[in-house]
Amino acid sequence: MLDLKTVLVVSLATASLQAVAWIFIWRAWRHLYELKFLAAGFGAIALGLLLMIVRGPEPSALAIVVHNIVIKLGLVLLAEGLARFLGQPRYTWIGVSLLFCQIVIWSAAVAVDTDNIAIRIHSSTVFTVIMMSVMCLGLLRDRTQPSLLRWITIGLLAEYMVASIVQSVAEYRLSADFDGGPILADRNAWYLLQGTLFLIAFFACLLFMVSARLSADLRGKHDALLREVEERRKLEGKLNASLETERALRDEQADFMRVVSHEFRTPLAIIRNAADMIGLVGETSPAATRERLAGIEEALNRLFSLIDRFMADDRENGFQPEPLQLGSLIGDARLHFEMTERGDRLHFSPIDETISLHGDPDMLGTVIINLIDNALKYAPDDPSIRIEAWEEADFVIIQVRDRGIGIPSAEISKIGRRFFRASNAKASTGTGLGLYAARKFLAYHGGTLQLVTNGEAGTTAIVRVPSSHEVRTDLREEMRA
Repeated sequence: MLDLKTVLVVSLATASLQAVAWIFIWRAWRHLYELKFLAAGFGAIALGLLLMIVRGPEPSALAIVVHNIVIKLGLVLLAEGLARFLGQPRYTWIGVSLLFCQIVIWSAAVAVDTDNIAIRIHSSTVFTVIMMSVMCLGLLRDRTQPSLLRWITIGLLAEYMVASIVQSVAEYRLSADFDGGPILADRNAWYLLQGTLFLIAFFACLLFMVSARLSADLRGKHDALLREVEERRKLEGKLNASLETERALRDEQADFMRVVSHEFRTPLAIIRNAADMIGLVGETSPAATRERLAGIEEALNRLFSLIDRFMADDRENGFQPEPLQLGSLIGDARLHFEMTERGDRLHFSPIDETISLHGDPDMLGTVIINLIDNALKYAPDDPSIRIEAWEEADFVIIQVRDRGIGIPSAEISKIGRRFFRASNAKASTGTGLGLYAARKFLAYHGGTLQLVTNGEAGTTAIVRVPSSHEVRTDLREEMRA
């Protein structure tokens, strides 16, 4: 026959092994911190059973209450661990409240009549039914575990609740002198035995849940890894395409620079040689012809200098500032367009001859010429291009205003990039280097170029150059680097 103590020993061994197993499982998968509550729950049940086994034949009232409350604490911890594992709402306050009520009811029952266990059994049944109903509610709400596994666990919990109710009914209906049956020597031994079977089955269900959770996590990580690999492949393809495009553009620009440099130098060299030959026989030329030849010679020298600076490495020639008169700078630009017979459309406002600045004459002259040339090119119907210059707050302002085709508002921030031309300027000849060169040369001086779309039509180019002769050394070095 199986007496009560034998069943308690079997239950103790089962709960202890399960507690140890959950500890090892939690240490293997630390991210599943909820398993600590399961280990603690089974451990509390094992501890309560151990205290029941080692207590004497006539335990004190305090021992009876404490030993049973420890076991019920284990059930509360199991419910808490299951809710956390499933990610469901935790009703910890229900478990704590039930534990408090159990302590009060059991203490009162033991104090009134130690041998009458009916009240204790009925209160334990209510405790078990409520706690396991909470666990069933969490399983019903869960969608992370397989449906079959959830329903098997719910059925298992329902069976234990029914067994608890049956024990409570049997205690109510059996006679007080009933002690045991042919197999189980104690009237409560069968309940403890089926409780042990419940712990084994519940442990197996929890193990399957952990396995399903780990499998789902592994599949999720695998899918995420596949998506990341695919995304990286796409990004790698885009990066390779961008690199190829950039490499092609750089090669194209380098080829363009070489072609432009060669094509510029060849005709200019021919013109220079012709000017030299005319100068050799200039004794019989009129004075006006000599003056024109001198202007051609000066213009050619300036063009060669600009080609060397713009097409070659900037480090070879560098920034060469000197004291300048604003009137002289504007006058050179005016002379340039008169010599090319395009000065009739230019309207120069009077300039204060006392305004001076410190800068590179070739660079600043090129800036002004490029801006005026753009105005003439993109304002073919404008009979008057206005050029103004003045000094304002330690800056020299040079303004070129036209009433031409203007710049699309969506592209005005891109104007000035190398080789970029506005969409409405495709019909005109050009390379997109004029404004780029102007911005680059102004940067040497710490100056800026601003392009403003006029209200009525056309564009206004505004140059701001510091009038102070103290040009920043760090800026100069930065531009050369």
